[in-house]
Amino acid sequence: MNLSQANLSKLGTKFRGYLKGSRLDAFFKTFGIKFAAGHWAAGEFADRFAPDGYNIDDAGFDASILAQMARVREAGVAGIEFHDAVFLDEKFRVVPAAIEEVKAACRRLGLVPTNMNTMLWSHPKWKLGSVCHANPAVRRAAMKICYQCIEVAKAVGCKSVALWPGADGWDYNFQVNYGTVLDRFIKACVKINKAAKKAGLRFGTEAKLKEPREGNIVVCDTSKALLVASTVNRACGGRNMGVCVDYGHVQMCGNEPADMVYTAKQVGVPLVNFHINNAKYRSNDEDRVTGTGDNWRLADFCYAAIDTGYDGWFGEDQFTYRMDQVAAISLSRELFGNVMKKALLIYRDRDRLLAAQAKGDAASTIGVVKEVLT
Repeated sequence: MNLSQANLSKLGTKFRGYLKGSRLDAFFKTFGIKFAAGHWAAGEFADRFAPDGYNIDDAGFDASILAQMARVREAGVAGIEFHDAVFLDEKFRVVPAAIEEVKAACRRLGLVPTNMNTMLWSHPKWKLGSVCHANPAVRRAAMKICYQCIEVAKAVGCKSVALWPGADGWDYNFQVNYGTVLDRFIKACVKINKAAKKAGLRFGTEAKLKEPREGNIVVCDTSKALLVASTVNRACGGRNMGVCVDYGHVQMCGNEPADMVYTAKQVGVPLVNFHINNAKYRSNDEDRVTGTGDNWRLADFCYAAIDTGYDGWFGEDQFTYRMDQVAAISLSRELFGNVMKKALLIYRDRDRLLAAQAKGDAASTIGVVKEVLT
């Protein structure tokens, strides 16, 4: 971020008060805050209660990737994340025309491709796992797609590739040997990381407590994801593998999102991406609009990102089932921007905060931030 004193001084003048419209745009530009959305946030939403989707009765709704991209841009968002499935046919083969179509749309709309996610959970083939599957043949098939995803990411112009192992884990106690499953995941990540590094891409994984797995996903919290990334980097040399901190996923575990940011820095694992949507403790992952939960916690998270020097993308991974997609994406961007402004105001006065934190007294620290956060 651009944290010059000149920029920070504008928080009380040019950016005073609630930000929206052109002032919000100027705020993001001035501080170099990179905001993205997954294309899926602008598409059709389905769940087990409405398996055909929530827009099925809207005859004019276009769920194509090009329409999704246009909605992301209409919401004022500059970056876009992809799933590799966008570029594959029903047999998991790359469709070159799809890559060219999306690249042309990015140029036309002014969208920056940010991250490519490997989708290894939505097909029945992966119902018992992908890179951690008990069957070696299925694991090999999953690894083939992971390698292919790297090539797709590079062709589209993404800077990173990610593996969220949603299908890898367990549903019941004693279903798997936990050590075996973790070992398989680490070995898979070593291979993927080497291939990604060779292609000039960062590689990351993303933790989540559960869902679609009903017990735990193999990397059920960010601390475990950091352990995996640290182990992989030792095996490969360097620091190419990192983690995506998903704000909502951290809250599902009852952990502190800001703490995970500082923990990553402490153990030397890079943060390759952020997902910033809201969720509730021990709930399923609702992927709610950003800034609609505890904004003291969100401001703390934003402050941690500033304080640790994070310079990547803040991305929306949201499923706003009963809301207009453009309105929901735009709201997340607007609410996030205003909470980020509060975090920057606290950072501008960080010497007072550090002095208060040195006392270890909550009343002192609340006294520093209260007027900004309330």
